[in-house]
Amino acid sequence: MTLDAAGILTLSKYCLIPLSLLVMLRCIRSMLSSGYESETWATARFGRDAADVTHWENLIGRARSADIRIDREGVERTHAVLTRRDDGRWMLYDVFARGGVWVDGRAVGPAGAELGAGSAAKIGPVSLRLQDLGAEKGGAMDERRTAAGKRVSPALTLFELTVFELLLLLQHLLTSPGKKPVQVALGFAVLILLEWFCYYAMRLIGRSGFEVETIAFYLTALGVSITASAAPEDMFKQSVLILAAFVLFLLFGLWLRDLRRSEALRPLAALLALGLLALNVFTSDSLNGARSWLSIGGFSFQPSELVKVAYLYVGAATLEKLYRRGNLLLFIAFSAVCVGALALIGDFGTALVFFICFLVISFLRSGSIATVFLAVSGAAMAGFLAVSVKPYIARRFAVWGHVWEDVYGAGYQQTRALGAAAAGGLFGKGAGGGWLTEIVAADTDMVFAVLCEEQGVIIACCAVLAVLTLAFFAVRTARRARSAYYSIAACAAVTMLMTQTALNVFGSLDLLPFTGVTFPFVSRGGSSLLACWMMMAFIKGADTRRDGSFVVRPASQLFRSAKLSPERPGKRKGGRSA
Repeated sequence: MTLDAAGILTLSKYCLIPLSLLVMLRCIRSMLSSGYESETWATARFGRDAADVTHWENLIGRARSADIRIDREGVERTHAVLTRRDDGRWMLYDVFARGGVWVDGRAVGPAGAELGAGSAAKIGPVSLRLQDLGAEKGGAMDERRTAAGKRVSPALTLFELTVFELLLLLQHLLTSPGKKPVQVALGFAVLILLEWFCYYAMRLIGRSGFEVETIAFYLTALGVSITASAAPEDMFKQSVLILAAFVLFLLFGLWLRDLRRSEALRPLAALLALGLLALNVFTSDSLNGARSWLSIGGFSFQPSELVKVAYLYVGAATLEKLYRRGNLLLFIAFSAVCVGALALIGDFGTALVFFICFLVISFLRSGSIATVFLAVSGAAMAGFLAVSVKPYIARRFAVWGHVWEDVYGAGYQQTRALGAAAAGGLFGKGAGGGWLTEIVAADTDMVFAVLCEEQGVIIACCAVLAVLTLAFFAVRTARRARSAYYSIAACAAVTMLMTQTALNVFGSLDLLPFTGVTFPFVSRGGSSLLACWMMMAFIKGADTRRDGSFVVRPASQLFRSAKLSPERPGKRKGGRSA
């Protein structure tokens, strides 16, 4: 029995669904079953009591959530922060407690004080001494597993993803044989080669956790398919952008290894973000009521996408700065300027993404529901004013839930999106076999409906599941992250990705007002792709599993910095909850 082109297309559609589900389930299983390590790096002694120091950032105070809890009169709930640096030194910081912090009789200032061997510290009225086990004994390691079970092979998962991508390419060649097949094949070939290069590069530096990258490549593959359907002539440019995005992911992840360096450049990142937004406000042209795009030398990009990365970079904070009120107030002012600039250029959807991310960062940094409530109240009033002042925003709210009343006017895009999504059914029409890509902005603002039409509802839901998996993983690992900086940055990054996904999906289906926000990795657009891959560096940085994060230095460097004996090859840095 021989299969014609239609039969091969049908068979490929049936094969794509189990492959997609298998890739996602294997990634989820690996993320949940991998082990982590908890090390005791020092012992803090105060009076007749002692506490193990198991993190590289430790909150000292009377609160139950404190890493080193000193339940004594005169010690405040959050009193001081003890931090271990990469070179093995311990630093003690005063978080402006009324009781004060001293080291060897000297008050600790904003720059902190080194707590060396033999140093005597006072936390309010309580004396504290630190015995560094990392330098003296190589650390006491307590190895635990979060779940038992056989380790999931990342190479096999990547092989399944490669077969998935080859079937997507086959569908494009069958449904649209005249749409530049060489360019389409080149785009998928570059993506597949890049995936395997990334896998072997991570193995070369001793990293075994590859699920975050696999999920990002899975979503990027769907994005390549969207580009092949909507604009196959742009496949070469899309391939270059994917390469650039991956390089930025690696470079940014390596940069985040040194938190002191990252902290020092936060003001520069804030100025760069404000400069990009100012350029957008004063020089961009209006498109559909918003002035989101800039054109330089024939290339168009959205500054707000790159500002997202800078916003996360600036918004996160290490533990010694987490409880400083002035630091939080500066971040609030920075956030207000960013959201205000986005409101001025009329980018309502991105402003909403920034605001929700601001709420998450504010809560993680302050722990105050009152702060979040005040921010929501202020945003509600600002939103009311925006709807009153910006007519096109008011029109979007007016058409919400009434798109079928004006199918050739205000509801034109969404009614077509709903019809195409329903026509795709469970299995879709095949990659390149839909018509919705002919509608303006369908490959960016309504890409979820395009996925439903071409790949079916199941694979479209798998794309949403991929983003939810990243979010669950980031929140789960944040409790043990090496630094509060990684915890906050990772949680804020997945907040942005989830908010964008929700606005794109629910906006396409008329469950929320249409905002024009892109679907992470999948929507066509270089600026969004670059920003999403750079945000992956924050999520990867928070990974506390054994050999999971590339921001943790290789074992040989750990031995040199902590003066550990090479006879203990299993050492890794400890975690820290935000």
